[in-house]
Amino acid sequence: MDIGRIVRHLAMTPWKVRRTFPSATLELITHAIQVSESAHAGQIRFAVEGALHGAALYHGQSPRERAIDVFSQLRMWDTDYRNGVLIYLLLADCAVEIVADRGVDAKVGSNEWQSIVDQMQQAFKAKHFEQGVVTGIQAVTQHLTEHYPVHDDEHRQLPDAPVLL
Repeated sequence: MDIGRIVRHLAMTPWKVRRTFPSATLELITHAIQVSESAHAGQIRFAVEGALHGAALYHGQSPRERAIDVFSQLRMWDTDYRNGVLIYLLLADCAVEIVADRGVDAKVGSNEWQSIVDQMQQAFKAKHFEQGVVTGIQAVTQHLTEHYPVHDDEHRQLPDAPVLL
């Protein structure tokens, strides 16, 4: 059990999440996703969670495990081409995870996803959250544009707005 992690999670309040991601930033992220999805048939979602809740924290749930749970809860697998991509941020840990549905993950690969995560984490450590998220969306866009070119307007299957958990 990591006491420092527990303290960080207990100290993370909804107010801190809203201060880090005010409505103007959330609108900018929504716009970045909309612009991205106009260029490809993929589906991108961004979710930010301030802290893990008691049981998950007590059992040492990793950011990756939580991101997979969120991917499932948001029904990201429910796209026609299996091309949903979740960018998940666990703010208390300043941990970014990218979870991609099996269709797109098979085409992009873990090294490429990790490169995007690394770029985003550098921005987040400098407290540039808005820039980090938009940069991440743009990097994911490059891969989705290559592997899932847009071919009609019926490809938008998931909401574009960020999710605050």
